Amino acid sequence: MNFGMAAASRSLSRLLPTSSPATYGILSLSCLLYGASLLATIRSSGFQAPSGGLSGIFNLGGINIYVLVKLGASMRWPMDIKEPWRLVMPTFLHGSLMHIGFNMWVLMDIGPQIEELYGSARYLFMYVVTGIGGYILSGLLGGHVSIGGSAALLGLIGVLLALTTNRRNAAMQMLRSQLIKWLIYIAIMGFVISGIDNFAHLGGFLSGFALGKVLADRPPMSQEERTRADLLGWTTAIIVMVSLGAVAFQLFHAT
Repeated sequence: MNFGMAAASRSLSRLLPTSSPATYGILSLSCLLYGASLLATIRSSGFQAPSGGLSGIFNLGGINIYVLVKLGASMRWPMDIKEPWRLVMPTFLHGSLMHIGFNMWVLMDIGPQIEELYGSARYLFMYVVTGIGGYILSGLLGGHVSIGGSAALLGLIGVLLALTTNRRNAAMQMLRSQLIKWLIYIAIMGFVISGIDNFAHLGGFLSGFALGKVLADRPPMSQEERTRADLLGWTTAIIVMVSLGAVAFQLFHAT
């Protein structure tokens, strides 16, 4: 199994960018799903020109909520338990052009740094698991349809905040203060702007903080560590692919 994972990792590395492959993979899947959901929205309800003002900007490229539900948006429990892919898919779905644009900007800003620090396999694991943690809390307490990569992005911020805890050097303290400012801004936006899933944000952040306390903040060093990291990464990738397959199966049978 170790040989198989190593061979698969080498083969996949030829298809992905040599720098930050997991980040670019997440970006690509999110953009592809947004494109597919936008086409499905246009097909089902036609193209609607955005209204004027600030709301029109926020709703530009808006996705039909029924399309998002079909593609695996998170819903109130027990639906997420009955259809567990709804804990995975929401992280890669977005509701408008500004929604995906902002989230992918944050992803490309902090993702490559964390991927370099922890390695691509563990980074992919952290991104998906913190997203799942966010949508578990959202499904339990939120009570509405929810999507977006922000739960996982708050998970990455939680990882970094855990990393800076008890680190006394100037660089870590500066990073910690910047992260706290980010969290304050996000919390304010969550209360000011309607439609933001604060429970998903909180669940993602807490999951990331817990992972940041458990995982060593360096790439795998020994062969044993690399094997464990590859196992985490491939298991995560398989879970994402199975979730995509479950959505495709549901869509096929619905038609």
